[in-house]
Amino acid sequence: MSIAINTLVFFITLAGMEAFAWWAHKYVMHGWGWGWHRSHHEPREGWFEKNDLYAVVFAAVAIALIAFGTGGWHPLEWVGAGMTAYGFLYFLAHDGLVHRRWPFRHVPRSGYLKRLYQAHLMHHAVRGREGCVSFGFLVAPSVATLKRQLRELHDGPLNKAAGEAVSREPHGV
Repeated sequence: MSIAINTLVFFITLAGMEAFAWWAHKYVMHGWGWGWHRSHHEPREGWFEKNDLYAVVFAAVAIALIAFGTGGWHPLEWVGAGMTAYGFLYFLAHDGLVHRRWPFRHVPRSGYLKRLYQAHLMHHAVRGREGCVSFGFLVAPSVATLKRQLRELHDGPLNKAAGEAVSREPHGV
């Protein structure tokens, strides 16, 4: 395979992983996979949390793809390499910058890193798995957009109607 094609596969996979991670975070981790992910939304005791099992699963898939690719199923090794690069960026930005799971303690004051940091904190602003915003890991909507989404989710027409219905009920019912 040519270097250009391999490089293209690598970067397409790297970019595509953000879309996959958004989907997996919203529909798997905050859906049927909440049993593992819940640990990430609760105070951590110790160095690891059950949610880290997702990293193990994704690393195993990347390793298998690299093995199949180097065994002749080209360009799977470059798909696996793109997944690995995404995992490394995730480790730096999410585990390191946002959750401070490694010793470097930087709080971003401006730019992209501040936006990413704030977006993930807004994701954790909601208790539980319902009503969260910002499911991406390396791409984050603006803080204004996320605030609007949180208001719509928590003060939207359905919640307002439910609140009004509750407020109209006589006390003690």
